[in-house]
Amino acid sequence: MNKPLDEALSIEIADRIKSKATTPFDNAYKAVLVTEGATYVQGFLVIKGISYKPIEHSWIELSDRIVDPTLPHLKRNAQELAYFLAHSLSVKQLKAIIEESKEDYPEDDPLPVYGEAPYEYYGNVMLGGQNYLDAYQAAVAKCKEWKMGNR
Repeated sequence: MNKPLDEALSIEIADRIKSKATTPFDNAYKAVLVTEGATYVQGFLVIKGISYKPIEHSWIELSDRIVDPTLPHLKRNAQELAYFLAHSLSVKQLKAIIEESKEDYPEDDPLPVYGEAPYEYYGNVMLGGQNYLDAYQAAVAKCKEWKMGNR
């Protein structure tokens, strides 16, 4: 299901792009630009012992692993993190969307990218299509599993 998290490469890239704790989408955008063969990914993160609901998050993926440039700020190891992919974009697709968003909506942050309408609903937030809803529901199940395991 999930690709393994490459902790060493995540830390190396985080350092290279000077990642910030509260900007996972920007961190992933900067990381995908400096990592050959990477794909930009948005979805949800569950942190064992901390997340009682999924956290909207972004990272990059290589063919065989996850690289999270926000990892150093999470202060957790790979076994305490679960990633749920909702949406992925190539560098070319991402750059085109960012450029179009800056032209069409210059006052708004172009990240995160939610794809085309119609959007599905979950919780109190409107977000993405069916792929987001599926990823969110899987992340909620993981939160419940880990919460039950802590009892």
